[in-house]
Amino acid sequence: MGECRDRLLELKGKLDAFAKLMNVAAKQEEIQRYEMRMGDPSFWTDQAKAQEMVATLKSVKGVVDPCVELSQAVKDNLEMLEMTEAEKDEAGQAEIAAEAARLAMRYDKLELTLALSGKYDRSNIFLYIKPGAGGTEACDWAGMLFRMYSAYCQKAGYTVEVVDMLPGDEAGIKNCTLSIKGPNAYGNLKSEMGTHRLVRMSPFNADGKRQTSFAAVEITPEMDEVGDVKIDEKELRIDTYRASGAGGQHVNKTDSAVRITHVPTGLFVACQTERSQIQNRGRAMKMLIAKLQQLKETERLDELKDLKGERGTIGWGHQIRSYFLQPTQMVKDLRTRHSTSQAYNVLDGELQPFIDAYLRWRLGGSKDMKGVAGDDED
Repeated sequence: MGECRDRLLELKGKLDAFAKLMNVAAKQEEIQRYEMRMGDPSFWTDQAKAQEMVATLKSVKGVVDPCVELSQAVKDNLEMLEMTEAEKDEAGQAEIAAEAARLAMRYDKLELTLALSGKYDRSNIFLYIKPGAGGTEACDWAGMLFRMYSAYCQKAGYTVEVVDMLPGDEAGIKNCTLSIKGPNAYGNLKSEMGTHRLVRMSPFNADGKRQTSFAAVEITPEMDEVGDVKIDEKELRIDTYRASGAGGQHVNKTDSAVRITHVPTGLFVACQTERSQIQNRGRAMKMLIAKLQQLKETERLDELKDLKGERGTIGWGHQIRSYFLQPTQMVKDLRTRHSTSQAYNVLDGELQPFIDAYLRWRLGGSKDMKGVAGDDED
């Protein structure tokens, strides 16, 4: 039973470190203060403020309660293990060993809640897909990514709306903007920010040769507050055009679609889902402000340093993940080193293992991106 004791002691150490990192003792005092306020007869006088406090309390308890419960369970099992060893109760020891495995799994889930505690992690998002150089093959790869993220969102219970899409000339898409709504949408899908590489026997290559294609994915949280972003109208270039795709006669016969470019940064957004140009412009401005706010924070916050440059060149040296379809099947994340041979399952939306691996990688504080582009397979 030495192995079981070591496992429980290791778990106890992790929980102690987690409690210190999350400042659980201070949060327990915070919970007490909130609960005292909620007991005041006048608490519900201001409904909006009361609802906000209830939501905050729920969020804090969502981290504190599981940590406290797990810590107590580990302590209890260590004490029970000592008793069963003294009594030479092998059945009891086997039961504790099984419980230790279950507690370790519960800790893994708790650890992910810490990785999803960022400023915008609970926010809805805008997801942008843009193919790199390569013509039809690259556009087709961008279309495959669109289908992959649509399938993942369906599995995760997220709602997806196509805000803007420009189809490719022969296949796939030239660009696409999605609005994705659901719990922890940004927290989960921020892992997808960067350049994605596909290696396959291209159906668009007459010689049947293996071809490499790239597409960039950008994730922007939908922000209710604009922070310190200020936009000078003189710095904007606003273009209108006729919307494409589904939307009925109105969408296709009027120049209702809007594209806004922020000239100093080169950032741009587009929207064609609303019925009027004014509505599309308003929604596009909201997306642009979110992008500019994210850019400011990317430049300022150390925790987001690894996102720098990922909006750059869509090609060699910038990929975060590679998808191999021929001659062997494999998907490999070049940051976390997580990989699978079930490439088509990933393209069908089985992204959660890659997302969880990324969250744990970020939680470990890894900021070293050196060698990422070079440590790859042909």
